[in-house]
Amino acid sequence: MGIESWLVGILTVYVAWNLGANDIANSMGTSVGSKALSLRQALAIAAVLEFLGAVLLGSRVASTLATDVVDPMRFAHDPGVYALGMVSALVACGLWVQVATWLALPVSTSHAIVGAIAGFAWLAVDRTAIQWSTIGLISFVWIITPVFSGAFAAAFYSVIRRWVLHRPQPIVALYEWIPWLSVGLISVFGGLVLPAVIQQGANFAEWLSHPLVPWSVGAIATVGLSFAAFRHIQTPEAVFAKFQIVSACFVAFAHGSNDIGNAIAPLAVLQLIRTTQHIPTDAIAIPIGVLLLGAVGMVAGLAVLGKRVIQTVGEGIASLQPSQGFCAELATATTVLLASLAGLPVSTSHALVGAVVGTSLLPRSSTTTAIDAESPPLNRRKTLIKIGLAWFATVPISALLSALVFAGLHRILPR
Repeated sequence: MGIESWLVGILTVYVAWNLGANDIANSMGTSVGSKALSLRQALAIAAVLEFLGAVLLGSRVASTLATDVVDPMRFAHDPGVYALGMVSALVACGLWVQVATWLALPVSTSHAIVGAIAGFAWLAVDRTAIQWSTIGLISFVWIITPVFSGAFAAAFYSVIRRWVLHRPQPIVALYEWIPWLSVGLISVFGGLVLPAVIQQGANFAEWLSHPLVPWSVGAIATVGLSFAAFRHIQTPEAVFAKFQIVSACFVAFAHGSNDIGNAIAPLAVLQLIRTTQHIPTDAIAIPIGVLLLGAVGMVAGLAVLGKRVIQTVGEGIASLQPSQGFCAELATATTVLLASLAGLPVSTSHALVGAVVGTSLLPRSSTTTAIDAESPPLNRRKTLIKIGLAWFATVPISALLSALVFAGLHRILPR
């Protein structure tokens, strides 16, 4: 098949652009919606930590998408068809996510790319080319993701309300809880991520030189600064706004570890096919150039088009306090990182919306301002219905688009 590398690179940036405009935007929406971060600050965090998450853990999900959604051996006789199918999947995924972004709907790029890969395989071979066991596992994870994230966020927020916000002197109670919150944040993140980092390092010195280390120091420093500045803060929500900066970092890292594979996996497969003339059947190594390409595209998409989806998630679903946003983001990051370690492509949208709903279903704290108290906790039920419909529509629409694009390219390109 006559597929030029530069064209595939452009398509990868296109998908990454739409991923940034939609998926990164909804992953940062709670922080912007609760006013803990400005849009410019969210962009800066995403630029650094999305890339780190992709470098450290992104290859696991990319490998799953490249080799486990369809059976590569069914295309072994003609690697060009598999390559063309991956191009079709990129086009279909990018188109649908762009439409959803225009409609301000936080859809799942993971759903879109899985549906698109399955769609071209069904047309190119038949339904037996799809590995239905993998599709079933991924679908099951998609279903339980918002439930798990929502339950985790609600449980965490109920603890915060009980032991901090509803105490007679919430500032004093929060002062007692700050060390425990700090330890919890770093422990959850470190316990999930550091084992994977250490596996990549041959020795301790190499581990120390890893880019995650200075970021971890920065995260701890951020928590330390919020503790040091405690005496100058008059409300508990102002303290949680500082903690939400750290939890936003976790969400950005988790999102990069999982969702960047949606944009770069097809390009990595195409490069491998071009250099070896064989279809990958095992885990593949993602070149640093491919990661950079995806990271640049994502950040650019967030900067240009991300505001619409940020507003939908951060303000359209519920009016969040920083304490709620903090709990929602910590639950989201934990859920997505667990999936990334398992190599499963999940939806950050699902996890985050589930967490936002979970915290919003609980009564607000007594520290709520008069303005906040006027807004119902869950003030946009129509928004949730629209998001749910978009979630269910993503897989079949992406599959159909991918099949149509594959049929057209297969007809016009030289073989």
